[in-house]
Amino acid sequence: MKKIFLAFSIIALACLSALAQPSSTTNKNSDKSSSASATKSRGPVFRPTKDQIQQVQQILKDKKLYAGTPSGKYDDDTRTGIKSFQKDNGLKQTGTLNRATLEKFGVTLTDSQKAIAVDPNSFASADSGTTSKTKPNSDGPKRPAPFRASADQISAAQKMLRDGKMLTGGDEGKLDDATRDALKKYQEANKLKVTGTLNAATLDKMGIALSDAQKANVAAQDAYDSAKKN
Repeated sequence: MKKIFLAFSIIALACLSALAQPSSTTNKNSDKSSSASATKSRGPVFRPTKDQIQQVQQILKDKKLYAGTPSGKYDDDTRTGIKSFQKDNGLKQTGTLNRATLEKFGVTLTDSQKAIAVDPNSFASADSGTTSKTKPNSDGPKRPAPFRASADQISAAQKMLRDGKMLTGGDEGKLDDATRDALKKYQEANKLKVTGTLNAATLDKMGIALSDAQKANVAAQDAYDSAKKN
């Protein structure tokens, strides 16, 4: 009788063990699926190359925002310089070289970097750098991203500035200090707001066509400015 009871006990334990096994496997598969889904949703991470960091360090050095040696490596002084540049150019002060910041520096992107869209959070929000007096209502239009000229437009503008004897140097397709100084001369001569940037008004005066995205940006900026006045 004891042997029969013992046999039934062993069978019962085996059945319980078999029932528990699929649940464990299911949980593991579920965990793997959740992890894979989370990884996929994050998408590719934008990372600057060593050469791009070195270019940025040289630009910062020329602007007196960095006193170190361009080494192509991030350091505290480089991050501080980048933050100062971002603050002056309507970008969020992260101290990192995201796509929007590299483009603002005029540094050429790699093909893989061009495949990664600009993060809209790279730009300073309407809340940063404005007081409550000038801050628009939350229900109104949002501040559009800063206007950016393309490399081709910069090259076309540089050609015109050279033809007009306002620019002798300048890196082709890059908005460097020499180009900014020449733009200021052109803007002053043409009764435009002297900014040293290649904005929509300057491009229009030069006869350089805007892209559809730039036209939409200008319209959004006009709507934003109108909402602020009201």
